[in-house]
Amino acid sequence: MFRRLSPLIAVALVAPLSGCISFGEKPPAQLMSLSSDAKLPASETRVAQDKTAISVAIPVTIAALRNQRIAVAAPGNAFAYLPKAMWSDIPTHLFRDLLAETIEARTGRFVPDAKNAAINPDTRLAGTISAFQLVGGQGKVVVVYDATLSKSGSGEIRTRRFEASVPTASEQPDSVVAALNRASNAVANDVADWVGK
Repeated sequence: MFRRLSPLIAVALVAPLSGCISFGEKPPAQLMSLSSDAKLPASETRVAQDKTAISVAIPVTIAALRNQRIAVAAPGNAFAYLPKAMWSDIPTHLFRDLLAETIEARTGRFVPDAKNAAINPDTRLAGTISAFQLVGGQGKVVVVYDATLSKSGSGEIRTRRFEASVPTASEQPDSVVAALNRASNAVANDVADWVGK
């Protein structure tokens, strides 16, 4: 027959193990994000139709960027990550939201999200992010987005590469994220102008 341990004995047995167990790195003091420079007016009412709306897909990307770490490109196609710094979400999700808001603000076209499933836009924007990182030792960040644009009823698919490189004051997280935000906005502005033509 098993005897039940008293709470005090159970605590005494577990206590020596507490210094050996680790549940991962200590989270950073704050999580980083991106914000669009092009803002939608808060009081503006808009009417959307499928033929004028545009869907913006979450970009696909390489495995090294499919996490919340801030990537650093090293020589030889290697990747490292900035210590004590994390995004609030996966970079492709953050970039998609910035891109959608920029397109709406600069073109006036509605960009539905998952909450607007009933809307089926005629135009679809998709793409791949092949770079979204600090270039280690070079004092700059780079964002590269390969876009594809298609329209219902048309067999034509337009493609174009968009790239922005922005200097960073240092390799500290705040400076790197600020530079990546500027580079992301530069790419998003160019994509919005391309889509709006």
